[in-house]
Amino acid sequence: MTEPVRCAWVSDDELYRKYHDEEWGVPVFDDKKLFEFLLLESFQAGLSWLTILKKRENFRKAFDDFDYEKIAHYDSVKLSQLINNKGIIRNSLKIKAAVNNAGRFMEIQDEYGSFSTFLWSFVKNKPIINHFTAAEQVPAHTPLSDKISKELKNRGFKFTGSTIVYSFMQATGIVMDHTTNCFRYKELKNKT
Repeated sequence: MTEPVRCAWVSDDELYRKYHDEEWGVPVFDDKKLFEFLLLESFQAGLSWLTILKKRENFRKAFDDFDYEKIAHYDSVKLSQLINNKGIIRNSLKIKAAVNNAGRFMEIQDEYGSFSTFLWSFVKNKPIINHFTAAEQVPAHTPLSDKISKELKNRGFKFTGSTIVYSFMQATGIVMDHTTNCFRYKELKNKT
């Protein structure tokens, strides 16, 4: 059996393939899942996504299954435990940002009813389907990610620069950036 054609960034790593084939670019509307991706993307800054994927389950355990209500109330003891947890990225600024962002996330929920409603309003609840034929065409950020990043920063979020936000948008299907030769492109394009 021949392997399906995937986006050029996907390596032979089975975890990476599974993520690409099952998650990347699939629209996410669940707030808990959106927060998970937001947290992971903020930790990914300066690192490869594969590094984060390999530590994802460690992050899940360390951050109480990405429960933003718990995370927003982490105390200094919990922060110290996280900084000493070798299973995650032990960057104190990113750890503090995760706690801060959980609080800001809930403020948006209070205002909009859900973070999903807030986020998807930027695209009128319909994913942007791009038609890139090569990985080199896929941008690192866009005017829309600039806009969302600015809005998040104005609301007090940390580690939400435009490049991180664009990666977050790709991961959660707000934009679908599978290249046109990738088998997932047709599958996801036909679902929207």
